[in-house]
Amino acid sequence: MDTNPSSFDAHPSQWVRLRTLINLRWLAVTGQIVAVVVAELFLNLQLRLDLCITVIGLAVALNIASLVIHPVTKRLNPRDALLALFFDLSQLTFLLYLTGGLNNPFAVLILAPTVISATVLSLGATMFMGLVTLGVVTLLIFVNIPLVTHDGRELTMPPLLIYGMWTSLTISVAFLSGYTRRVSTESRSMAEALTATQLALERERKLTALGGVVAAAAHELGTPLATIKLVSGELAEELRDDPVLLEDVELIRSQTERCRTILAEMGRSGKEDLHVRHAPILAVVQEAAEPHQDRGIRIVIRVDGALPDENVTDQPTIPRHPEIVHGLRNLVQNAVDFARETVWIDVDWTPDEIQFVVGDDGRGFPADMMDRIGDPFMRRRDGPRETAPNRTEYQGMGLGLFIAKTLLERTGARLSFANGSERKGRIRKGTHEAPVELARATGALIEVRWARPALEVTKDATRGPLGQNKSVPTAARLSANWP
Repeated sequence: MDTNPSSFDAHPSQWVRLRTLINLRWLAVTGQIVAVVVAELFLNLQLRLDLCITVIGLAVALNIASLVIHPVTKRLNPRDALLALFFDLSQLTFLLYLTGGLNNPFAVLILAPTVISATVLSLGATMFMGLVTLGVVTLLIFVNIPLVTHDGRELTMPPLLIYGMWTSLTISVAFLSGYTRRVSTESRSMAEALTATQLALERERKLTALGGVVAAAAHELGTPLATIKLVSGELAEELRDDPVLLEDVELIRSQTERCRTILAEMGRSGKEDLHVRHAPILAVVQEAAEPHQDRGIRIVIRVDGALPDENVTDQPTIPRHPEIVHGLRNLVQNAVDFARETVWIDVDWTPDEIQFVVGDDGRGFPADMMDRIGDPFMRRRDGPRETAPNRTEYQGMGLGLFIAKTLLERTGARLSFANGSERKGRIRKGTHEAPVELARATGALIEVRWARPALEVTKDATRGPLGQNKSVPTAARLSANWP
């Protein structure tokens, strides 16, 4: 076990507010005072009131000192939070020692510091608190001041119940701390992953908006630039006998052409223009795969298991939403990262459904992780972690697949994961002698399905009046639209 204090500083995102611990301690102090008063006045128990008040006073003094020395908004680093919880555990241990040890029914409260540690501190700190708790629980069996009534009668439980109490506390320490830590860790991981998803979507939307601005600029400047080029061409014809002026006119023409080229290149991916808000499904798939075309892996796009013709008829037109483009792009990236040579993207559609399948010729998904694919920050439970020579980001965390799954499910998609060796009939089978364009993916397979009526853009919408272009969304609007 790592009990080095510096190891507890490794998780700054788990720091706890001082106000939280102070409020919890005030609650504990209030309960302790009420319990002591009730035991002394109403239950006729003889308690060492001087020592009990002293122990409770230490907790009060620490709270007051914390409020005086530090602002309540201060966040404790893991080491300071561990020390605060260790003090609470020690204070409660001494109070139980003065009031019967495990014969005291309030002994169960000794679990609280360890459970809080499991919620906000590292695994090493939680294990340390758990071992200390087990130690003091065992010690309280043999070392305590018995509870005595005013008539001198000693209140003790039979040994069988005492050891049963010890067993239940021991099991509770392990179970509650482990359960609490697992739930809190998954909650933090999900929150961090959703934040990463929101940032990825916002980035994609900003790039989309930027492309729309550039496309609009290229469209608006196209006419004046064409006019300048036309006029400069006529001037060049008239100034053939004046080499000095002709050179200046030719320079104007060349720079005008350069401006048009720059705007055309910048506006090539303009996506907020209403003319290109929707596109045929193959165009959207090609756009999603384009950033990974030059990474040394061959990407084959097929329709119904074969290479599409130049003009595929009856392809559905779908919206070019950033969620769809970025989600499909992440799936292609994952396939390219782990492929050996080839990635296949199969697109199919029926009157009721649109299907997108991306597969590769890599090793496929590990069998022991199939039920956890799509979870954020995914790790293998045992064995060495696989690495891929092409992997560029989201190294072994599953964050890319989580982002893709989250974004695509927001559009109504259903995702499933399998390996090529297990899936039959989804993609046209090939043979070892068949060309790569007709081969079947042997590695990981990710299938995305949409209900076609819910995703497809009708012909009336694509051929009807476009209306006015909408304003470019700002970062504030993007954040406000996030659920």
